[in-house]
Amino acid sequence: MTTANSRTADHDINPIFLERWSPRAFTGEAISEGELRTLFEAARWAPSSYNSQPWRFVYARRDNAYWDKLLSLLIPFNQSWAKTASALAFIVSTKSMPGKDGPVPAPAHALDAGAAWGYLALQATFLGWQAHGMVGIEWDRVYKELNIPEGHEVHAAIAIGKQAPATQLPEALAAREFPSPRKPVSEFVFEGGF
Repeated sequence: MTTANSRTADHDINPIFLERWSPRAFTGEAISEGELRTLFEAARWAPSSYNSQPWRFVYARRDNAYWDKLLSLLIPFNQSWAKTASALAFIVSTKSMPGKDGPVPAPAHALDAGAAWGYLALQATFLGWQAHGMVGIEWDRVYKELNIPEGHEVHAAIAIGKQAPATQLPEALAAREFPSPRKPVSEFVFEGGF
């Protein structure tokens, strides 16, 4: 068994999987373009169907002109804590992939984008950052304001930052600021069928 970050895995795994979690308290310190590119580089190497690599990221660092726009695309609850993140990103994927005679549907585009997000989150943890994915976004505005092309799907927003003490959060959020447990493998893995 592996133990890290007040969590214990039922089977031996790399501790980074237990160290990765989704805090809401961030220090607000700047993340360099190079560090952020390292996270996107990790996402680049995620597996994808037919190597189509359908993921796309739209991002802003807190010290650039796009920060306020991306922050405003989160629902007010998520804005209340994500405002102290170092960077925000939206993960998008293209719903088609190259085919023999032109684009064809990519049924695994969301799965592949999820793998890219997972790689990004693990790389962030490895470098001492944390990444918090969220679907609490302004869905009625995000496609237009980010100029999402036809045939693409927005999946989530991501807040990236260095973890800060939970005490900087409102009391109700601070009480929830700890790594969450997971269901045991036996609840979601079935040999031969459900």
